[in-house]
Amino acid sequence: MEYDLTPDQALFRDTTRDFLDKETPLTKVRELADGPVGFDPGWWRRGAELGWTSILVAPDTGGESISGNGLADLAIVAEEMGRLVSPGPLVPVNVVAMALSHASNAAAHHLAIEQLMSGTAVASWAVYEPDRGWDPAASQVTASRDGGDYVLNGVKDRVDSGDQADYLLVTARGDDSSQLLQFLVPATASGVTVTRGQSLDMVRRFATVRLDGVRVPAASMVGTPDESAAAVARQFQTAVALQCAELAGAAGRVFEFTVQWAFDRYSFGRPLASYQALKHRFADMRLWLEACYATAAAATRATGSDDARAAELTSVAKAYIGERATDLVQDCVQMHGGIGVTWEHDIHLYLRRVTTDRALWGTPSEHRRLLADILGV
Repeated sequence: MEYDLTPDQALFRDTTRDFLDKETPLTKVRELADGPVGFDPGWWRRGAELGWTSILVAPDTGGESISGNGLADLAIVAEEMGRLVSPGPLVPVNVVAMALSHASNAAAHHLAIEQLMSGTAVASWAVYEPDRGWDPAASQVTASRDGGDYVLNGVKDRVDSGDQADYLLVTARGDDSSQLLQFLVPATASGVTVTRGQSLDMVRRFATVRLDGVRVPAASMVGTPDESAAAVARQFQTAVALQCAELAGAAGRVFEFTVQWAFDRYSFGRPLASYQALKHRFADMRLWLEACYATAAAATRATGSDDARAAELTSVAKAYIGERATDLVQDCVQMHGGIGVTWEHDIHLYLRRVTTDRALWGTPSEHRRLLADILGV
C-alpha cells in the first residue's frame, strides 16, 4: 500500500507474507472452509508472536509499533491477509486490545490485554445490531446499574469470530439513554448465548450474541462514560481503515494473477492481453486499484495519527474501495471466461471476501451518508 516503507516495515511485510504463504495458502483456506472453526488457534498464536496483536496496544501496557504509527504497521498485515484471503480475527482482536489498553482503567483489564497480545485468547467487538446497523448511537442493548454490577440485555449480530471469542467487547446504552458504555464480557458468562451464522466468506465466521440478563461487575466497564463516545469512534475508524487495507490487498492480488492469465491465455494465436479492448479495461482497473491503495493509505495515516479528518477519510476510503474492489474482482472473473465461475478456480474465494467486506463496518452507501453528515451537505 505504501511505496516508501521503512526497512523495518519492509522486513515486517516480507516476514508476514512468507508466514502466510507457508502456513495458510489457499489450499488451507479451502480445508478450513469445511471445518468447524474459521482459524486454527495455534496458528493465531504464532501470528501473535510476529507482533500482529501488540502493535495497537498502548506502550505502557506492553505494546510496540514498528514505525511510530501502529495502524500503518498493522495495515501491512491486513493487506497481506487480503492477498491470500487469510483467516484469523485480525480486526476484532486488535480493536479490542486497543480499546482496553488505551482506556483510563487499563490496569483493570491487564490480564485480558496480556492474553490478547500473546494470542492465547481471542476477543471480538460486539457493536452491530439487527435493524440498527453499525451506529453505536442507535444501540438498543441496555446496561442497567444494579448495585455494584451492570445487567446487560439485547442482541448483537455480525460479531466477527464470535464463535471462537473468549471475550466480547459489548457496546451498550446506560440508564441515561445518552450514555454510551462499553463492557468486557467473558463469552462464557451466564446469560450469553453465541450462535454461529452463515457466511459468504469461507473462513470469516460471524455470530449472533444474545445477552439475557448478563450480570457483570462495574470493573468490567472499559474506560468511563465520558470517554466512551470518543473511544468508540476511534475503534470504528480503526476497523474501517484495516478493512480497507485488506480489500485493497485482495483486489491487488486478483488483478496481478488476472493480468498474468491474459498473457498466458491465447485466442486466435494471440495472447488475450494483446487485444485493445481488454487493454483499455485493464487500464481502468489499474486506475481503480491505485486509487484504492491511495485512499486506504490516507485513511490509515489519518486514523493512526488521530488526525481531525480521520472520520472523513475513512468513510471516503470505504465508500470508494468497498465499491471498486468488488467491481474489479467481478471484472476479473469475466476476464477469466468460463473457468472464472468454477469452484476449482480460486478467484471466487476473493470475490467472497471482498463482497463480505463490502457489507461490514458500513456499506459504501452508508459511508456516503456519513460523509454527507460530516461535510454538512
